[in-house]
Amino acid sequence: MTSAARRAAVLGHPVAHSLSPVLHRAAYTALGLDGWRYDAVDVTQDALPALLADLDDSWAGLSLTMPLKQTVIALLDHVEPLAEVVGAVNTVLPQGSGAGRMLTGANTDVHGIVAALGEAGVTGGVATAAVVGAGATASSTLAALAQLGCPTPRVYVRSQARAGALLRAAHRMGVEPRLCRLDDAAGEVGRCDVVVSTLPAHAADPLAAALPASVGGALLDVCYDPRPTALSAAWAARGGRVVGGERMLLHQAAEQVRLMTGRTAPVAAMDVALSGALAPVG
Repeated sequence: MTSAARRAAVLGHPVAHSLSPVLHRAAYTALGLDGWRYDAVDVTQDALPALLADLDDSWAGLSLTMPLKQTVIALLDHVEPLAEVVGAVNTVLPQGSGAGRMLTGANTDVHGIVAALGEAGVTGGVATAAVVGAGATASSTLAALAQLGCPTPRVYVRSQARAGALLRAAHRMGVEPRLCRLDDAAGEVGRCDVVVSTLPAHAADPLAAALPASVGGALLDVCYDPRPTALSAAWAARGGRVVGGERMLLHQAAEQVRLMTGRTAPVAAMDVALSGALAPVG
C-alpha cells in the first residue's frame, strides 16, 4: 500500500535524544504508509510560533516534548478537553486546509501512563498513590491516577512555590493532591499502591538510595535513560513491581499514530523497534 506524502515531527529543545522517530517510522512501515516521513526538529519556545505558522497541508501532526507542552497552548485554535484540564499538549493536529486550517492540541501522555501502569497490573481500584515531581508530566499523571481510582494522591516536590501550575491543573480536574516535601518521599512512597516519578535523569537518585528495605505497589519511572534508572533498580530490589518509562513512551506514541493517521497503531511493530533502539551496544 502506498500513500500520499505526509510529514510529522517531534519538536523540543533539546530533541536529538528522542526515540519518537523510531516509533513513528516503525508504525508507518508496518501500516504501508510509504510516503510518510517523521523527523526530530530542535525548536525553542521563541521559535515555536513561526514554525506553527508555516505548517502547510502536507503536515499530519506534531509531537511535542519539553519545554513546549505548555507554551504551545496559547498558539492553538482548539485544545481538546483532556489537554485543556491537564494544561499540557504533547500532540498538535493540523485540521482542514488552506485558509480554513486549524491547529488542535491533544494529550496522549495520560493514555500512555494508564497503559504503562496496566502492564504492571494496575487497571483500577488504586487507593493510594504518589507522584514525584510537579512538571507537565506530573499534571498528566494526576489525570491518569484519577482514571485509575485515586483522586487524592500525594505529590512530592522540592519547592511548593513552584507547584502553582500543577495545583491549578488539579483544580480543573477535580483532583485534590496533597503537596509533600521531596525529602520525605523515601519514608512514605513505599506504602503506596502506585508511585510515578516524573523527575528527569538522575534527579531521583537520592530517593533511590534512601528507600526502606522493602516496598509495595508498582513504580512507573517516566525517565528511561539510563535504563534501568537507579530508582527502578532500587524499587525492584526491594520487592516492588516496576514498569519503565519506555512503556509510557510506546503507548503515548501509539495513540499519536492513531490520531495522525486515522489507523489503529501497530503497537507490536513499534515495540520491536523500540526494543532494538534501547538494546545495549556491544
